Amino acid sequence: MKALNTALNIPAPDDFYEALIEAHRGLTDEQSELLNARLILLLANHVGNLQALREALAAAREGIDAAA
Repeated sequence: MKALNTALNIPAPDDFYEALIEAHRGLTDEQSELLNARLILLLANHVGNLQALREALAAAREGIDAAA
């Protein structure tokens, strides 16, 4: 049984995307990477389900060439 919900679950996805882009505005590439890392860890802690987090990691990595 899958723990990861991949169905649309954000009431206003465009608003979230806008907030995410705004959070990166004016940051250097290094600062943006740090923001992303912090956000991932905060949200992973919020989710708190290791199975769901592992499924999310696998899904996020799909189609990305490890050699790139």
